[in-house]
Amino acid sequence: MGNFTSKFADRKIGPKFAEVINQDLGSMQYKPRLYEDEINFDRLRMYRLNRIIEQLQKHDVGACVLFDPINIRYATDSRNMSMFTMHELVRFVFISAGGKVILFDYPKTGHLSEHLCTINEVRETVSWDFFSANNFVDQNAKQWAGTVHDLMKEYSPDNNRLAIDVSDPVGIQSLLNEFKVDLVNAQKFIELARSIKSSDELICMKASIATAEKGIALMKDKLQAGMTEEELWAYLHKVNIENGGEWFECRLLVSGPRTNPWLQECSNRIIEPGDVVAFDTDMVGPYGYCADISRTFVEGGVFNDEQRRLYSLAIEHVQHNKELIKAGTSFREFAEKAWKLPDNCYDNHYPCIIHGIGLCDEFPYVAYPNEDFSNADFSGHFEENMTICVETYIGEVGGREGVKLEDQFRVTPNGLEQLSSFPLEQLT
Repeated sequence: MGNFTSKFADRKIGPKFAEVINQDLGSMQYKPRLYEDEINFDRLRMYRLNRIIEQLQKHDVGACVLFDPINIRYATDSRNMSMFTMHELVRFVFISAGGKVILFDYPKTGHLSEHLCTINEVRETVSWDFFSANNFVDQNAKQWAGTVHDLMKEYSPDNNRLAIDVSDPVGIQSLLNEFKVDLVNAQKFIELARSIKSSDELICMKASIATAEKGIALMKDKLQAGMTEEELWAYLHKVNIENGGEWFECRLLVSGPRTNPWLQECSNRIIEPGDVVAFDTDMVGPYGYCADISRTFVEGGVFNDEQRRLYSLAIEHVQHNKELIKAGTSFREFAEKAWKLPDNCYDNHYPCIIHGIGLCDEFPYVAYPNEDFSNADFSGHFEENMTICVETYIGEVGGREGVKLEDQFRVTPNGLEQLSSFPLEQLT
C-alpha cells in the first residue's frame, strides 16, 4: 500500500508540531514527551491508514466516511476538538479503497492537519447539525450527501458500497433519498483494523501507561481521610494533561460503600478513615492511546479482614484468567475456562471478562457467558499483538465494599506480556 510518501519523514508530534506549522517560531522551547524519540510517527500513521484500506478492500467496500473522532484519529492522526465532535457532526474523513484521503474539517482549521502524511487534501466541511445550521439543516445535509456522492463517482466509480461509522437520520436519509449508494456499517472494519497493534503503537501505549502510573502513584501518596473523591481523582487528570495526555472515558473513582455496586462515578463524598478507594483510569493519554488500569487502595494502608478477603479473590481472578490467553486461543475456550465468580458476587459482575484496548476500549470483547453461551458472540480468537485488559470486580450483593483490579497486556504466541506495572497491594 505505497500510495503515500511523507514530506516530513523525520517529523514528530510535540516539539516538531510547532516547527512545521510555525516555521518562524523556531526559537520556541518544548519539553520532550515520554518515549517521543522512540516513535516513528509517519510509520505509525501509515500503518494505521493502510490497515483501514486493507479492510475496505477485503470486504469489497469502495470507500468509507468516518465521523467518530477516534476513528478519524486512527486513520489520519488528525485531532481537532475531540469531545465537541463526538456530539456534533462537524468534521469527517473520506477514505477510498484505492487510498485517496480527504479530510473535511471544521471551518478555518485546515492548517491543523494539512501537513500529515496520511491526508491528500483538506477541505472545509458543511455541517448540518442544528447548532450551526439552524433552518439550513436539510439543505446542508443534501449538500453533504452530494459531496459524498461526487467523491464516490470519482474515486470509486465501480463500487457503490459506502461504509459509514456514525451519522444521524438526516444525513443518512439525504444520502439514500438522493443517490444510489449501498450503505454498510464501517465500525466492524475499523474495529478489526485497530485490533492489531504495530511496534510504534505499543510504544505510544507504553507512554500512556507510564503517565497513568505516575498519576496513580500521586493519588496513592495524596490519599487521606477528609478529602473528596473528586479531589483525589483530580491528581490523575493533572498528571495526564501536564504530560501531553488528552481526556478520560469515565470518572470511575469511588470510596467506602460507593464501591459496591461498581460503575458509580466519583462524587464529592468525603473519604473516611479505613475506606476502600477503587478506581479505573480509562485515561486517553499521550499520543491518543488509552491506559486502562484499575487499582484498589485502603485509606491508611491497612486492610481489615473483609477488605483483605475481597482483594485476595480479585487477585486470584486476574491471575487465573491471564494465564489462559495466548495467540490462537478462542474466545469461547477462554470463557469456558475463565475463573468462576462466587455465587454471591455474580449478579454484581463486571460486564465483560476481558476487552481490547487501543485508542479507547475496542474489539475484542468477551462477556460473562450464560449457561448456553447464547447471550453474546464468542466466535473469534486472540491474535498476536492484540492489546487487552484483564479485569475483575469483586463485590458481594448487599456487601458494603468492593474491589476493582485491571491490568493491560499484549497477546503473544506464548501468552500475555504485561504492559502495566503498578504494583498490587501487599496483603500482610
